[in-house]
Amino acid sequence: MSVAPMIRIQAEDFDTSAEIARLTSGRGDVGAVVTFSGLCRDEAGTLAALEIEHYPGMAEAEIGRIAVQACERWPLTGLTAVHRFGRILPGQNIVLVVAASAHRQAAFEAAHFLMDYLKSRAPFWKKEHRIDGSTGEWVEAKESDEEAAARWR
Repeated sequence: MSVAPMIRIQAEDFDTSAEIARLTSGRGDVGAVVTFSGLCRDEAGTLAALEIEHYPGMAEAEIGRIAVQACERWPLTGLTAVHRFGRILPGQNIVLVVAASAHRQAAFEAAHFLMDYLKSRAPFWKKEHRIDGSTGEWVEAKESDEEAAARWR
């Protein structure tokens, strides 16, 4: 494994620029940084908030396990995944993946691999809270997310 990934599950927002700087500051071997930031959307004006729950300890361990796979599969110089929990409002950050490498291809593929896992398999549960005051069901994983993750097997 080239690096030890940094995994954080937190209620607080994150600073994308600070996370990139943590992986690149003072380094001359980083030639590419790929980031993915997922935000809460308003679902055409119907969503007031998204409630995200996780099982503390389990979520970090599971995401860490797949992040280690990414670090073993691609020559990375750094890998970070931050996922928020709690009540997230439309427009607010939910997830961040930052992959750094000497070359762009490895950074792109590692970020894509980790994000596909986070969307399809990471142990998070999401419930919609609507503008009209109603609460939706727990959100199921989409078939398209499962198909995207399957291509990495």
